[in-house]
Amino acid sequence: MTMTRSAWWRQGVDFQQVPRMLTDSPGPESLQMHARASQIIRGLSSQVKLHPVCFREGFGVVMKDVDGNTYLDFSSGIYVTTLGHCHPKVSEAVAKAANTLMNCHDFTTPVKTELLEKLVEILPPGINGVQLYDSGTTAVEAALRAARAYTGRHEFLSCYMDFHGKSGHAVSLAKMNKVNGASRAEGFFLVPRPYPYRALFRKPDGEIDTDAYIAFYEDFVSNVTTGQLAAFVVEPIQGWAGSIMPPDDFFPKLRAFCDRHGMLLIADEVLTCMGRTGKWLAMEHWNTVADISTLGKGFGNGFPVTAMVAREEIKGAFDLISASTSYGGNPMACAAALASIQVIEEEGLLENALRLERFFLRRMEQMMREHPIIGEIRAKGCLLGIELVKDRATKEPFDEAGKRVYQKAFRKGLAWIPAGHILRLSPPIIMDEEIAAKGMDIVDEALFETERELGY
Repeated sequence: MTMTRSAWWRQGVDFQQVPRMLTDSPGPESLQMHARASQIIRGLSSQVKLHPVCFREGFGVVMKDVDGNTYLDFSSGIYVTTLGHCHPKVSEAVAKAANTLMNCHDFTTPVKTELLEKLVEILPPGINGVQLYDSGTTAVEAALRAARAYTGRHEFLSCYMDFHGKSGHAVSLAKMNKVNGASRAEGFFLVPRPYPYRALFRKPDGEIDTDAYIAFYEDFVSNVTTGQLAAFVVEPIQGWAGSIMPPDDFFPKLRAFCDRHGMLLIADEVLTCMGRTGKWLAMEHWNTVADISTLGKGFGNGFPVTAMVAREEIKGAFDLISASTSYGGNPMACAAALASIQVIEEEGLLENALRLERFFLRRMEQMMREHPIIGEIRAKGCLLGIELVKDRATKEPFDEAGKRVYQKAFRKGLAWIPAGHILRLSPPIIMDEEIAAKGMDIVDEALFETERELGY
């Protein structure tokens, strides 16, 4: 099935009626269903804790809850349904695979072969080693093992506020707490990364000083590590931390730093891959090729499929780490990933994501002029962040405002993502400016209401 970019997700949907709220949100049925589930399930995300809606169905950029309320989706299932809910080509591909062959471990299948060949076609030249997984964390853990096998070294550098997963070594790449472990795993070290709005190092003219960050890394390697560095692991754009973009000169300099020390550069692209930022890989924005990258989330548009991909000379290390998994590369997963890539190509969605970026930036710039609690805005493709502060001079984070704006917008019919004082938005890359504007209107209204309540 081939459709134009604007066709399939509008079929049967009256966008004059989206969002459409028939009850309060969360409504009585949602609250009842959530109460039942909460007797059993624990460990829910902040999204659910702040606004416990029970969703029933989704189509394109629209979701419906059990009370009949219709929402505009600016979450994409937390960066997952990049192509919208239930894209017909992806759904049909998964259904066909589910009715043909569900799992045969890591044996070759026709659909897996097609996916592997398509990946090599769209990824940067020289990236032609692939292993398939079922979660981002698993792919990251595999990348760490592959880096150790290839380099013969055991230490890793990663960055403050990056997020790489929820298992042992993936957790050690990020911020720790006493629940995650009494201490970080041996050989794992954190360093600061450039955060333009809250820079640790600036030049005399106030511009962020990326050379100072690299100099800090050099000193850190000499004085803290044993020099047995296997890799520097980094998110191209920080997702959990609040859609934080690096300065344009950072990744080329980081690439050179890694090369000087003989360590690999691992890009955790689980959140940023497959069109979310308007490129297949976000690192392409900075003309930088990582040695190993991890793919996930939008890779299968909601189906659990992820990957570790690597340069030609590194892929032999995959044979040394028992790289296969029970579910990775099963026919349903491969069908979802292959169909998702084909949709992005056929519907020109990389280009559309970049068009939407230009629209979102214009709109957020206008919002910043009108809202004193907005400290900074940022966007790459359909990965957006709005940072809220109590005062632009002090830049003090405004968590209470973030909570209120999130809940108010959700009650108005916008499904999206909280991050403390940073509003995170990840709309599907299929939408057009008309629908994108409706979502931003809701955010705008929620900001005005929150400012009035808080005395601004």
